[in-house]
Amino acid sequence: MSQSNTVEASHSAPSTPIWRDYYEITKPRVVALLVLTALVGMCLSVPGVIPWQVLVPSMIGIGFLSSAAAAINHIVDERIDKEMGRTYNRPLPNGRLTARNATIFAISLAVTGFIVLYTLVNPLTAWLTFSGLVGYSFVYTMYLKRATPQNITIGGLAGAIPPLLGWTAMTNEVHPNALLLVLLIFTWTPPHFWALAIHRKDEYAKVNIPMLPVTHGVSFTKTQILLYTVLLFVVGLLPYLVGMSNWLYLIGAVVLNLVFFAYAWKLKFNADEETAMDTFKFSIVHLMALFIILLLDHYLLPVTG
Repeated sequence: MSQSNTVEASHSAPSTPIWRDYYEITKPRVVALLVLTALVGMCLSVPGVIPWQVLVPSMIGIGFLSSAAAAINHIVDERIDKEMGRTYNRPLPNGRLTARNATIFAISLAVTGFIVLYTLVNPLTAWLTFSGLVGYSFVYTMYLKRATPQNITIGGLAGAIPPLLGWTAMTNEVHPNALLLVLLIFTWTPPHFWALAIHRKDEYAKVNIPMLPVTHGVSFTKTQILLYTVLLFVVGLLPYLVGMSNWLYLIGAVVLNLVFFAYAWKLKFNADEETAMDTFKFSIVHLMALFIILLLDHYLLPVTG
């Protein structure tokens, strides 16, 4: 009995400082990637340097609202997170945070972020960012994720809007070039997430989440990933073809998309146990590198005319 109590106590006792648990539910690495794409949207919207008076509140507001959306995702998914090996040790299912405290934290982040954007940037950016929170936290997490195997395809739009947010923060308008950046991330999202879903297929099946590998099989999902990487290659050419970027981006996009295609090809025709996870990991590097190259291209080889 004493041994059981010891095990129970060690499970419930916080192993990290409380601030780390709040930090963890904001999904900081995901938010950092979103903020990076928003920053690129800001930079590409103007020819010169971004004034810090717009840059700082934009990054804070977009970061806070994105973090709030991530925290709400943790709260909503607490039950299924307990059953999945990838997520059972998160702060809420592990008991290190209560749903009530996490909710207060998420609301505080969302309200603060919205006020910062509305008052220090512009109302358009504030409302668009808030719509992204609603789309990810409620439309995707609460409904689509549990309703359809195309959940990530439809819900991916919410995670794809940060470049548009950065663009509107600078210009206060929705521009076609900003929507093109959104399309890039929107097209990238399904092969990125479905690769992870293949790796975690049994866990999603266990908690009755209808991810594509669960409902349509792994082979079908691999084919979809391969086809999406082809589509991503085509979409990746558009910034150059419409005159939004120069040859540096073109070379970078072609190389990165060919490597992504190679991963998808191996996943479809010659996969081993680690190929799905390797594809998922590379997809993160792919998007980060693609947007950094867009940034370098913009400042090193500015498009004229």
